[in-house]
Amino acid sequence: MASGGVGADELRRTCGAWPTGVAVVTSAGPDGAPVGLAVNSFTSLSLDPPLVLFCAALSSTTWPHIRSAGRFLVQMLAADQHDVARVFARSGGDKFGGLAWHRRDGLPELDGIAAVLSCSMDGVYAGGDHEIAVGRVEAVETFGRRPLVFHDGDLHALPLARAS
Repeated sequence: MASGGVGADELRRTCGAWPTGVAVVTSAGPDGAPVGLAVNSFTSLSLDPPLVLFCAALSSTTWPHIRSAGRFLVQMLAADQHDVARVFARSGGDKFGGLAWHRRDGLPELDGIAAVLSCSMDGVYAGGDHEIAVGRVEAVETFGRRPLVFHDGDLHALPLARAS
C-alpha cells in the first residue's frame, strides 16, 4: 500500500475513471535516433508564458534521452491510432520501426496525429515515482482529427458532437 493509505491499484482504478487524452512525447537520442514514450498525464500549464507539462516514470528507459535532449514534441494521437499508443506504451525496442513518421525541426513527428506542440524543456521537478517535465511551447499545429482517449483501462474514440 502506498503512503497515505491508498494502494497503487486502487489509485490507478480510480484515476482511470477520469478520461484523458493520449499523447506521445518524442525527441532525438544522443545519436540522433528517434525516441518516444506514451503519456496520458499531459496538460496545459500556462498561457503566458506558453507552458505544458507531462509526467514520465523514473523507471522509463526513454525519458532520460528526452530529458537530456532539452527539446521535444508532444503529439496528440488521433482516434484511429490505437496501435501507435500501444507501441509507445511499451518499454524498450524500436518504437518507430514500421510507423510512418518524418522530422520536424530535427525531431521525430508521427504521421496522422491530431496535433503537435514543439517544446523546449523549461524545468523538471520531482513527483514521487515520476518526474514532472515542463515544456515551453514554441510552435503548435492542429490537423483536424478526432483525439484518442484513455478511459477505464482502454483506448477509445469520442464522437465529439459539439454542444450548442
